[in-house]
Amino acid sequence: MDAVALPPLRDELSLHQGPAGLDGAPTWTIRDPVRNKYFRIGWAAFEALSRWGGTPEAVAEAVNAETTLDLEPEDVVEVAKFLLGNQLTRPGNHGDTLRIAQQAAAEHQSLFHWLLHHYLFFRIPLVRPDRLLTVTAPWVWWLGGAWFRWASVAALVLGLGLIARQWEVFSATLVDNLSLSGMLSYAVALSLVKVVHELAHAYTAKRMGCRVPTMGLAFLVMWPVLYTDVNETWTLASRRQRLLVGGAGILAELAVAAWATLLWAFLPEGGLRQGVFVLATLTWVSSLAINLSPFMRFDGYFLAMDALEMPNLHPRSFAMARWWLREILFGLGEAPPEPMAPRRRLAMVVFAFAVWIYRLTLFLGIAVLVYHFFIKAVGVLLFAVEMGWFVFLPFWTEFREWAKRKDDIRARTNWRRPAMGLGLALLVAIIPWRTRIEAPAMLSAEVMTPLFLPGPARLEAVLATRGQHVEKGAKLLAFISPDIDHRRAGTAARLAGKSAELEAVKLDPFGRERLSALTEEVSRLAAEQAALDAEAERLNITAPQEGSFLDPLPDLKPGTWLSPKSQLGLIRADGKVQALAYVAEDDLARITEGDMASFVPHGLDFSRLSGTVTAIDRNPAKILTEPALASTHGGDIPVRVAGQALVPQGGFYRVVITLDGVQPDLKLAGHVMINGQGQSTVGRLARSVLVVLVREWGA
Repeated sequence: MDAVALPPLRDELSLHQGPAGLDGAPTWTIRDPVRNKYFRIGWAAFEALSRWGGTPEAVAEAVNAETTLDLEPEDVVEVAKFLLGNQLTRPGNHGDTLRIAQQAAAEHQSLFHWLLHHYLFFRIPLVRPDRLLTVTAPWVWWLGGAWFRWASVAALVLGLGLIARQWEVFSATLVDNLSLSGMLSYAVALSLVKVVHELAHAYTAKRMGCRVPTMGLAFLVMWPVLYTDVNETWTLASRRQRLLVGGAGILAELAVAAWATLLWAFLPEGGLRQGVFVLATLTWVSSLAINLSPFMRFDGYFLAMDALEMPNLHPRSFAMARWWLREILFGLGEAPPEPMAPRRRLAMVVFAFAVWIYRLTLFLGIAVLVYHFFIKAVGVLLFAVEMGWFVFLPFWTEFREWAKRKDDIRARTNWRRPAMGLGLALLVAIIPWRTRIEAPAMLSAEVMTPLFLPGPARLEAVLATRGQHVEKGAKLLAFISPDIDHRRAGTAARLAGKSAELEAVKLDPFGRERLSALTEEVSRLAAEQAALDAEAERLNITAPQEGSFLDPLPDLKPGTWLSPKSQLGLIRADGKVQALAYVAEDDLARITEGDMASFVPHGLDFSRLSGTVTAIDRNPAKILTEPALASTHGGDIPVRVAGQALVPQGGFYRVVITLDGVQPDLKLAGHVMINGQGQSTVGRLARSVLVVLVREWGA
């Protein structure tokens, strides 16, 4: 563009007074109704547009003559470039038409790129609600009145107080809803709450005199929710009005949460109480944790832009952070993307890094969800797309910017420090320096035999003390059973009578025919007596092997009745000590029998024990037999409860380590440190990827 003629502006554009800038200077907003876009301009651009036409020299001369500004023709040219770049001018010749066509072609996305950007979130406009909103607005404006706001605050305070008195019921209900049916109810509630949310935006915008051109469905991770176009609020000069429109959805959700919380405290058990519970918990989370977040393009982001008077906060902060990073690493001396006070510039950089960390975590989580909720092949493919497009591509884009500046970077010495740091990081990632494998474990004797009664009985005598060394077969506890003794006495009396009768029959020549029956009866009674004697003898608890008598049941006193379900004690066999460790699947291939290991107990009263790996299971543990190691009991192994069993979440393999040292009196929880094969960070990551690919494709 030269000093020939300025391009004419499009006729449908409109100009609106904007808010004061950060320096107090006035601003204006250009509204493009065709594309539903808005552009903020400063005082100099406004004065130039007010005198638009002719040549840049003529416009600059008119502005300088009629205002206190001092514009150069180049400044007017920059305004013209801004207008051309944003398609705000009217084509006047074939060259202009060709330029617009080229811009449209550059903005056009292929179907593949569109799916990459929109398969997790896209919008479908359905209706033009402005006329209906105008008619119905007087019916709902009372919801924004002061008395309703204070009533909602009172409902919130009262509801929270009542929940505090029923907290155990409330928390138990929340846990019960963490299921497939509960998640479905939350998804349905999300769609309903979003209707209230978006209508609040729409009616508040109408209250401020703005037009609401469209409403429709937005698909958030393929789930439908309502959306409302209130972009016209950008034409409002009042920051307070824009903040009210932007925050209306959150305030509406908080009102729903307040009244739902109060209703839950009063309603009886049933479907209605369950429904308001879902509404209450969902709206608290969606309003405070999601909508208020400035890290994604939700209400919190637009509220932050309005509060700080910084349109396009994300791209501007990203550009500032990338500039700062290049200056820190290479010292290029480039000018910042825009002039800004040092403290505000630092705040923008910190905010950008916070957004990047948040989005990295979020996209990783979405990638995992996509991986788990799609079929195997599609899940792996979409996981790779998520990671590549949203995680690795931004890094690659920045690396390409570094490549463009390679000559300037080489000309300075600052690049050596980051290069050395990067080389050191790569070295650490490639070298297999990680040889130690840590796993939760339980320490016990090699053989620990529990002692139980065969049936209910009464303790007669305690014949061994805690920690006493006993021989195999030594009597430890003596029990009696009056029922068994009564049956033994009855059987003995009958046996004595039948035996005497049998002796008499043998002497009676006329009793020969009864001899066979009496002989059989005596044999039966003798067998019954022997069985009762054996049953009585089983009530005497003896040592199954040589060892130490440990962990006796507390308060063992003669005369106490005990159940066969009560463990009376343990016999720790004389032998070696062993630790049963649960090793994660990723580390299993690095362990072999004979590897050196050590056990570190959690308690400070016990010392470390050394030993070797003696056995490795080749199948993952289906049931966790050591509850103390489960996450539900404060352990490190994540589990889910299935009936009475604890099922490990993930692949954990049992590894037996035989240790040197004194056998413990009780089981000890702790960790084992195994000196296995070395592994690098890169190797670990590659192996994890290969394991997933093999598992999901069934290779």
